[in-house]
Amino acid sequence: MKNPRRLQRLDERFVRRIALATLAGTSIEWYDFFLYGTAAALIFPTLFFPADMPAAVAQLASFSTFAVGFVARPLGGVVFGHFGDRIGRKKALVVALIMMGFATTLIGCLPSYASAGAAAPVLLIVLRFVQGIAIGGQWGGAVLIATESAPPARRGFYGSFPQVGAPAGVILANLAFLLVTANTSKQSFMHWGWRLPFLFSITLIAVAVFVQLSLEDTAAFLKLRQTGQALESQLEAHAEKSERRRSPVLEALCTHPKQIALVAGASLAVLVPFYILITFVIAYGTGAMGPHVSRSTMLAAVLVGAVVMVPSLLIAAAWSDRYGRRGIYMAGAALLAVWSFAVFPLLDTGSFLWICVGIGVGQVFVAMMYGPYAALVSEMFSTDVRYSGASLGYQLGAIFGGAFAPIIATALLAEYHSTFGISIYMAIACAITMVSIGLLQETAGSNMQKHIIAG
Repeated sequence: MKNPRRLQRLDERFVRRIALATLAGTSIEWYDFFLYGTAAALIFPTLFFPADMPAAVAQLASFSTFAVGFVARPLGGVVFGHFGDRIGRKKALVVALIMMGFATTLIGCLPSYASAGAAAPVLLIVLRFVQGIAIGGQWGGAVLIATESAPPARRGFYGSFPQVGAPAGVILANLAFLLVTANTSKQSFMHWGWRLPFLFSITLIAVAVFVQLSLEDTAAFLKLRQTGQALESQLEAHAEKSERRRSPVLEALCTHPKQIALVAGASLAVLVPFYILITFVIAYGTGAMGPHVSRSTMLAAVLVGAVVMVPSLLIAAAWSDRYGRRGIYMAGAALLAVWSFAVFPLLDTGSFLWICVGIGVGQVFVAMMYGPYAALVSEMFSTDVRYSGASLGYQLGAIFGGAFAPIIATALLAEYHSTFGISIYMAIACAITMVSIGLLQETAGSNMQKHIIAG
């Protein structure tokens, strides 16, 4: 007779292996995505746009190409959500990882505006669009593999492992640029050094192969597929009219419209401050209107913020298993709304310590929401449309939250020559999130094996 305790230990080991695999995949995937954000703040305004373009206009144009990736994310969520709900979470995730690896590597091979003219930014935009589709598809797959495999009492904790990939990606991207900056001259960095971190992304292909060979699809999806096949056989046996099941995306929009809208609203307090704290602050800190500190100082400060975010994220997710998702999430949004007015005064000191405090504390409050987010969103949808519903809600929030955050912040600074408007913008995003979470029911400990087969 098998020992129940031994089986439990084996199950826990299996869940940990899945969580670590999703962490590895999302870390490099987000590394690719955030690498572009750092380059958009530091390199692309000079390299991919005309030399006679005013600096502020070139910066806005560069951040606009950054936004293209977010515009593409809902498309990725729709396409990969459809196949993730139809053919499996793992297969969709593997294709998304491979797509991202190729797109980011090719960015590192692009010619500059001086060499190729207008073709250079066009190619950059195309590859950024592909990046957006990939990240839009990857997130749902990684999160669902983790949450659907986790025991209900620890779903928040294990679901946070793919979420850790976001700050880990920031750490890797900033470390990559810091290492290249430290080992090349300024001229060499702008000429070829910046390409090295992008070329490194080819390793994501190896991660995709590892996921394909080492992981199985989730029990929830396999059970859904078996139930669906049994239902289809039953219908054929009764000579019912054979109709293909509606697209999971359309099914999610029809059956869970409120949840999708609230997921998008809940994303704003995570995404608006996060992208301001990892992308815009670099351009602000090294620019004429900011404290004008060195590029290495700002990159290091963003890296510190990402480092403190990792344990904060895991702790917040674990707390959400014990105390519920909503309370911790709303506390993070409220604290971040207040902290929004402290960030830029701390940056303006020009002190590395206070810059780290401003960014780091902000990222801790972001982590209080982003940690429980995966479990919260996964628990809101039935199995048959979970990939589509979760991805669509999150990626719609990403357009309004992540895509336009650096652009809006740059425009507000240029218009008012003050960061106060940016702080108000961040606080409004937090207020919308608090309302969205307030309209949701508590999901911690809910049954994720439930499934609906639509006829």
